[in-house]
Amino acid sequence: MASDAPPLRDAWLAGTPPADPLPRLAEWLDEARAAGELANPDAMALATAGADGRPSARIVLCRAFDAALGVLVFYTNRRSDKARALAERPRAAGVFYWDALGRQARIEGPVTPSSDEDSDAYFETRPRESQIAAWASAQSAPVASRGALLARFAAEAIRLGGVRDPNAPPVPRPPHWGGYRLWVERIELWASRPARLHDRVLWTRELRADGDGYAGGSWRAQRLQP
Repeated sequence: MASDAPPLRDAWLAGTPPADPLPRLAEWLDEARAAGELANPDAMALATAGADGRPSARIVLCRAFDAALGVLVFYTNRRSDKARALAERPRAAGVFYWDALGRQARIEGPVTPSSDEDSDAYFETRPRESQIAAWASAQSAPVASRGALLARFAAEAIRLGGVRDPNAPPVPRPPHWGGYRLWVERIELWASRPARLHDRVLWTRELRADGDGYAGGSWRAQRLQP
């Protein structure tokens, strides 16, 4: 008798793991964006630890993923707490959790700064208000009040030619603002299953320094208990 059960989502994860998990992560990101059920499908929890060893986590937006290179890209103020931690210990862990899709991806690896060219190109795509805010906010630093922050934004808006003026010059990227690249050294893909018998597969590989980034060797896969 034919089963009435719906087809198993991500049935491939229940079988023999693929040799390369990164195309699957790219598919999951694309499907999360297309699903329409998630307000921020690119949201990634990013964990760092500085020289004092204290872990710290926050949400950033993954603005690019290159499956061929095995690198995820996010942007931030390079004077922020996370940036200082990365300067001291240039490694991070990232987590995507797409609750509506029953999927999670955990990533770990070294982090390097993006090039000025890449940072400039992304900065140009940001809304003008966000560009001005990058100048106005000394991210992670104390501020006396919200009013003080808004006053700083207003002053920067005037200096940079206004927020709404169509004839205003482009806002340049602040020298202390830019991208970071998280190179995938370990990745675990997780799919929700009934009775909490979830599918979890961990892939690991060795990375070697290659120019201003890293190149990866062959992946090794291992199934984990839920």
